[in-house]
Amino acid sequence: MPPVETLPLPPVQPSPVTPPPPVDTPPPKPLATPVVVGVVLGGLDKIAARTARFEADINQQVFYNTLIVTAPRLQDPPARGAAGGPRPISTFKSASPTARQRNIFSGWMFASSPALNALEHPVYDIWVISCKTVPPDTAAPAPPNS
Repeated sequence: MPPVETLPLPPVQPSPVTPPPPVDTPPPKPLATPVVVGVVLGGLDKIAARTARFEADINQQVFYNTLIVTAPRLQDPPARGAAGGPRPISTFKSASPTARQRNIFSGWMFASSPALNALEHPVYDIWVISCKTVPPDTAAPAPPNS
């Protein structure tokens, strides 16, 4: 093999590095809080061994077999501790055709801890899955005196 001729490299002068010009970006807009319009519930019929997922709007009665479910209001707490998550105040009534309606549950239910304050019924289990929300710009205005 013939010898390879090598040439010395010329010295490299470092070019000054200039940072790019600052870009003015507007601060991000705060995210609007979604409006809570109802609750998503799960139900278990212990006799028929069937589960169901259903929704109840605020102050609307929803039937789950022989139960009447009402969610008068919902609250999503700012501090999410052990009992955090959507907390609807729910009312459950029996709606048997042979018996008059009676309250069987009224109180808080926690989505993150469904067993904390659950509906105790011999035939049905009902638990909170989540709050049903809509974006704030599509929500209907709140009714007066709410």
